[in-house]
Amino acid sequence: MITKLKILFVFLVLCLGLVLPHYSFAQANSQSPPTKEETLEGTVVKILEEKQIRPEFSEKKQLYQKLRILITKGSLKGKSITIENGNIPMTNIQKYQVGDRLLIGYSKKSNNKDFFYISDYIRRNNLFLLFGIFVVLTIIVGRWRGASSLLGMVISFFIILTFILPKILSGHDPFQAAVVGSLFIIPLTFYLSHGFNRKTTTAIIGTVITLIIIGLMAKYFVTATKLTGFTSEEANYLQTLKNGLINIKGLLLAGIIIGALGILDDITISQAAIVYQLKKTDPTLQPGELYKKAMDVGQDHISSMVNTLVLAYTGAALPLLLLFINNPHPFLEVINYEVVAEEIVRTLIGSIGLILAVPVTTLIASLNAK
Repeated sequence: MITKLKILFVFLVLCLGLVLPHYSFAQANSQSPPTKEETLEGTVVKILEEKQIRPEFSEKKQLYQKLRILITKGSLKGKSITIENGNIPMTNIQKYQVGDRLLIGYSKKSNNKDFFYISDYIRRNNLFLLFGIFVVLTIIVGRWRGASSLLGMVISFFIILTFILPKILSGHDPFQAAVVGSLFIIPLTFYLSHGFNRKTTTAIIGTVITLIIIGLMAKYFVTATKLTGFTSEEANYLQTLKNGLINIKGLLLAGIIIGALGILDDITISQAAIVYQLKKTDPTLQPGELYKKAMDVGQDHISSMVNTLVLAYTGAALPLLLLFINNPHPFLEVINYEVVAEEIVRTLIGSIGLILAVPVTTLIASLNAK
């Protein structure tokens, strides 16, 4: 049973993991030269006008709102401003209501006049609420192991934010940065989540071996299929922002490695646990018998996890699939588009890694079971 002291310790670590990266980022920003644009926060206090209009150069009518907004954070805190929304052609018009909390872009025009525009909603309170529910349920259901897995999650993000991403931003090979970072993440998170025991050590060895295979396959097939990594707006923006310093293809490879790492944890721990439990139940079982019996269960793991993985990637790519569902071009042509081929390579390499992790981990555990 988890003591109050342990729960407090986990929450403190979680808070530090969330606050420290933000604090460092804020400090770095404070030292950078000030820009002309600022992001304010405000609350809609009154809707001054609301109607349907046809903006200039647009054939369709759209919603127009004139809003009174009270600034709650920023250099204009406490002041009320008026913003018009929907007076230019837009594809996604939001209907704002009194009480909505918004991010406001603020800048000065060349004639020194203030210019305001709504950039987005403020969502963080609900995000924190959702995160709190996740933490509480993890601790209540998972008890000490659930709490330690949260600590492992914080460590993973800490390594990603303080080692992998800075290395990539400084121009290092993203693939190498992801591999080295993963070699730190694997033992730390596995031992924290599953304890210091033979089962966890076996799962770590199986995960590392499988991750090496995934990395080699990813590097080969990303090159063989001529993928560039420039299928997303973020990649193009990042390349422009950093003046070509970042290897975008390497970034694609790094994403495959880190994504596969999250999948391997479950399958390798499960297979190692099955082998050791079988050996505990029947100490007379020989390595060959252990391997055969554990693989019977492992095959079920493979079928369910591959399906889960494919559905997860499909869910993330639903807008992309909708674009091609009524495409007049033939299927064999569509899958050649880089934006489609990239998802196919990512999904298949992850699935292959998952499949290989089962026999690799099972074999190591069977030979090591005593």
